[in-house]
Amino acid sequence: MRTLGKWLGRILLTLLLAAVAVGVWKREEITRLLAVNSLFEEEKIVANFSNMNAAFLNRPVSRGEGSVSELPVGAQMTLPEGAEDWIESADVTSLLVLKDGEIRFEDYYQDTSPTDRRISWSIAKSYLSVLFGILLDEGAIASLDDPVTKYAPSLTRTAYDGTSIKDVLTMQSGVVFDEDYFDQKSDINRMGRAIALGGTLDGFTASFTETDQAPGEAWRYVSIDTHVIGMVIRGATGRDVASLLSEKVVAPLGLETEPYYLTDGEAVAFVLGGLNFTTRDYARFGQMVAQDGEWQGAQIVPTDWLRASTSPQANTAPEKRQYGYQWWMPFDARDGEFFGHGIYGQYVYVDRPANVVIVVTATDREFRQSEVYHSNIAMFRAIAEAFDG
Repeated sequence: MRTLGKWLGRILLTLLLAAVAVGVWKREEITRLLAVNSLFEEEKIVANFSNMNAAFLNRPVSRGEGSVSELPVGAQMTLPEGAEDWIESADVTSLLVLKDGEIRFEDYYQDTSPTDRRISWSIAKSYLSVLFGILLDEGAIASLDDPVTKYAPSLTRTAYDGTSIKDVLTMQSGVVFDEDYFDQKSDINRMGRAIALGGTLDGFTASFTETDQAPGEAWRYVSIDTHVIGMVIRGATGRDVASLLSEKVVAPLGLETEPYYLTDGEAVAFVLGGLNFTTRDYARFGQMVAQDGEWQGAQIVPTDWLRASTSPQANTAPEKRQYGYQWWMPFDARDGEFFGHGIYGQYVYVDRPANVVIVVTATDREFRQSEVYHSNIAMFRAIAEAFDG
């Protein structure tokens, strides 16, 4: 019995040492996985959204060597009636309003500050749309009708085989993908865990083999479609998205602070939701788009592309929000009204005719409720209309 006890003791010690070794070896992956699982917890969400680089793989998007572009401060506006209640109910962390390129309101809430680089979530899709339009205009990509496999051959014999670039730009790929953020088993959450564990987004995307409708037939919000756009860009140019976005968009804007992308285990940018900017730098982007792609006397993005991408392009239901090329419009959109939108209440809202840009960052856990969305759009319109008085 004594011999058996020693033998069992040695086995237990070996297993313990092995577990410790694996724990040390995988410490970073385990830390990121734990961060994913607690990312949206009520007591942590505000700090998490301002410090994504503390928990996840990331890479800088160089702001370039240029000077910071001016973002002048104008006469401060009084927010419309109900704004204070809206700010509280929407768990707003920052709100910035530009009118004619001037800051007319700016404030920060829940212990956040102007220097926080806040996670974009799906506002990043609108940034990628802008980059895509520049590359299309330059001829790096021939046509929206090209199949995605022309530039991303690893998607051959996957669910994306036979899908056009336009299909993924408009979220009409027909690929079966579960976007339920509150279901731990959903595809979007499996993707988050894959990133946390250092997996590859290209490999994850290529794992999808099912479709339930023909490409281009009907609209359904499928975030993985945006990663395919990133694969197309990388295949067409032979370059990574972070450096291209820096060169073509970020550096010309003259940002105050260097942004960053979250990445997968191969340093591939999480293009569907991983950008992190300060609120003022989101505003610079929004103002450039409001000005039809012009900034500081230079044309950064082709006007025709911006007009097309911020107009309805997808077969959305009449009562639903409308969708362009990775930009949203209300179902009853006014002329020149559109926005980039991320989960938990992130917005870059543009009223082009009024030359009003509104940036909101938030941690709204009720963001999926339709009444919350309608309340947000109503407040943005009220803010824009306040300048008419």
